[in-house]
Amino acid sequence: MNEIKKATLGRLPIYLEFLREVQKERETVSTSFIAKGLSLGDVQVKKDLSSVCNKGKPKIGYKTAELIRDIEKIITNVKTGIVLVGAGKIGKAILDYDGFSKFGLNIVAAFDNDEEKIGKSENGKVILPMSQLKEYCEKNGISIGIITVPKLFAQEVCDKLIDSGVKAIWNFAPVKLTTDKNVTILQENLALSLAYLNLMSI
Repeated sequence: MNEIKKATLGRLPIYLEFLREVQKERETVSTSFIAKGLSLGDVQVKKDLSSVCNKGKPKIGYKTAELIRDIEKIITNVKTGIVLVGAGKIGKAILDYDGFSKFGLNIVAAFDNDEEKIGKSENGKVILPMSQLKEYCEKNGISIGIITVPKLFAQEVCDKLIDSGVKAIWNFAPVKLTTDKNVTILQENLALSLAYLNLMSI
């Protein structure tokens, strides 16, 4: 897996989801079929998949089930600890979402300052007080943090996550976070997404 470029690794979940969708209808898939289905360049898809699986054949492509297994091996081989900060409505919905397991992902715990939220979520995920964040992250090798707190507290939470060893953050708070250049931030803007859909519905 060390030979696979980071950009390629980032696209693997997209390939995996697409392949799972077409698996029942197609025993084999070509790179051009995948490229067209995902609106990606054919050359890029060929390079990506050749670094994952070298079993593709000219004019035939890859056996769909085999390619799925090879991508799954890489994705599920990355054992990443994930925590969530902010056990409100959005936070709990993310915490209990079952879809992450399809990609070998598991949010192991949530944290909140509200004592009434401490305990367990509906799916049995543990919710701990913020005072335990650093110790928990360091002890369990947590590398990803999810922020679902109000924007007023988002930067403070971000700083605490980084101080706890987190290297990547998925931010749902409507604010731009300032971080170390070695920390990856994925900003989820719900309002922007809905505004886009609003315009597309005209």
